[in-house]
Amino acid sequence: MKLSEIKTKLAELNSVDFELQNGTKVPEHFHVTEVGVVHKHFIDCGGTVRNEKMANFQLWNANDTDHRLKPQKLLNIIELSEKTLGIEDLEVEVEYQMETIGRYALEFNGKSFVLMPKFTDCLASDSCGIPQEKKKIRLSEIVVNNNSCCSPESNCC
Repeated sequence: MKLSEIKTKLAELNSVDFELQNGTKVPEHFHVTEVGVVHKHFIDCGGTVRNEKMANFQLWNANDTDHRLKPQKLLNIIELSEKTLGIEDLEVEVEYQMETIGRYALEFNGKSFVLMPKFTDCLASDSCGIPQEKKKIRLSEIVVNNNSCCSPESNCC
């Protein structure tokens, strides 16, 4: 989800709610402790130099259970960050503390922002020698074409 999409959704909402993909709600008293830009300059296992840039929100739960972040307040924080840091309309990644700090992509389900898991991956699978995963099928699930010349009834074998 891009920063512009988040701003559009916030303008339509009465409250700011985040939840995990499994439906677990981020406590209502969360804080957005950081809004920024993350640059990642790296080389993949195939030798390709890559650059990634994304907007970043960090969510934090405090003991301040009376705190509720309003949509306009978050919009103000985002707009100040855009102006001060020169943030472009980038994809947003959210950091959220569970067992450790997790990094999540963001979607919207109509009422809440949903933290979607991100996964590691080989970006150079064509050049680093990792074979493609083969699809596993059960022979019992293969549909046999009854018009085949080599069906058991055809006596061709």
